[in-house]
Amino acid sequence: MSSRAGQPAEASDLIDIDELIAAYYDRKPDAAVPEQRVAFGTSGHRGSSLSTSFNEDHILATTQAIVDYRAAQGITGPLFLGRDTHGLSLPAERSAIEVLVANGVDVRVDSRDAWVPTPALSHAILTYNRDLAASDPGRADGIVVTPSHNPPRDGGFKYNPPHGGPADTDATGWIADRANELIAAELEGVHRTRHADIDLDGLGQYDFRDAYVRDLASIIDVDAIKSAGVRIGADPLGGASVEYWALIAEVYGLDLTVVNPEVDPTWKFMTLDWDEKIRMDPSSPSAMASLVAARDEYDILTGNDADADRHGIVTPDAGLMNPNHYLAVAIDYLFSHRPNWPADAAVGKTLVSSMIIDRVADALGKTLLEVPVGFKWFVPGLLDGSVAFGGEESAGASFLRKDGTVWTTDKDGILLCLLAAEILAVTGKTPSQRYAELEQQFGSSAYQRVDAPASPAQKSALSKLSPDAVSATELAGESITAKLSHAPGNGAAIGGLKVQTESAWFAARPSGTEDVYKLYAESLRGEDHLREVQEEARAVVSAALGQA
Repeated sequence: MSSRAGQPAEASDLIDIDELIAAYYDRKPDAAVPEQRVAFGTSGHRGSSLSTSFNEDHILATTQAIVDYRAAQGITGPLFLGRDTHGLSLPAERSAIEVLVANGVDVRVDSRDAWVPTPALSHAILTYNRDLAASDPGRADGIVVTPSHNPPRDGGFKYNPPHGGPADTDATGWIADRANELIAAELEGVHRTRHADIDLDGLGQYDFRDAYVRDLASIIDVDAIKSAGVRIGADPLGGASVEYWALIAEVYGLDLTVVNPEVDPTWKFMTLDWDEKIRMDPSSPSAMASLVAARDEYDILTGNDADADRHGIVTPDAGLMNPNHYLAVAIDYLFSHRPNWPADAAVGKTLVSSMIIDRVADALGKTLLEVPVGFKWFVPGLLDGSVAFGGEESAGASFLRKDGTVWTTDKDGILLCLLAAEILAVTGKTPSQRYAELEQQFGSSAYQRVDAPASPAQKSALSKLSPDAVSATELAGESITAKLSHAPGNGAAIGGLKVQTESAWFAARPSGTEDVYKLYAESLRGEDHLREVQEEARAVVSAALGQA
């Protein structure tokens, strides 16, 4: 970790927004260069105009590909379109509108021309489709322009089909292939109406914020939060949730302060992440350093990333909570305080989340659904109510409404932040105090995720790791009980490898959104044992990287 991690950003750390936007229009990708092709990771296509991986041609082609995909799937309903606060998001949204309008798509944009969090877009799609049959061609879908927590130089473009959540690999593979065909053909086949010729007032208008905020009482006990007088400090981290928090406070009469309402596409007010990059990651102690410093001023402090699909929870007694710890507390609380949830609904977790969650689910008598990384794997279960809670260790989760019906099928950071306040209001304990009780019950977890740079070739090698890469029968002194290349919950490939023992595990996989790889490890036998697990895991990873 850099010595500057957690320190305020300096002028030399900031991007030149004018240069970033100029590159968006000026640079033309070459479809023959792998790094310049459209590629959907775990959550959409991401890149930077400065590296010719997120430019006008990418968005024109990808939007046309989405239009073509809609036609192939028989989708004729409206398309909800929103953007976050990244510098490339507005230019990309405009490019998308040019293509959507030219193709005759019924586009619905924010009626206030404001930023739209990912969960608000998912909520809009599901609200529109609520009374429509799954086979109805008039169902809505959506696009959200966001690279989520990625650095300010990046842009992102994500398609959410009519189920409201992230598109599955079949859809994204089809869209990416079609987009790259169009780029290779120099955009022949892309229909486009120049932005200057579009009557923006004639586009469909939708108040994403009002619809989302005024529906929160169906999923959160806002009355309990108000009655208990919980003092909430909400930091949007310069992201799309900034105006949502103010309305939440107003509508529900909460003691809620927007800690920093500033929006600046350079994110000059952020503290630096582990690698000296500006990254709006609310699960990172370095990125959340300024919020942690204010922990004694509120009962609950919260943070969200740029599109508000991730959450960070800060308490006076523990500072920034480990995302795994908070997920365990949330699951334990919700399944005990939502009597109208389906009795047989499962707990959803990704296979790089903590073993503590397994033990909480077992104590609750609930089925555990363990899936690969990527929130898309929870979509079917959240949609039909067979999964009541789905969460990722990277601080993304969503759950069912109080009545057991779907809320969002994409991650909702605003929701999880409000839940922290509800837990305190109802139990009288902060989520971190409740986690300490869970540790007394289930044991202490030593867990760490380490991110390290990896080239595209190295990432590819890591994604192909198989159980054969581990010839050992023991891991850190314990017998290996499983070597997994596919998730036990749904049999889907994990894009890496997980090795388990009775009280420890490690997993290695490439990032789907950045040029890094992630090494996860956990031990229920303490920090020293965790380090042994990590050391042996690194040997496996190093061998794979050395072959790339």
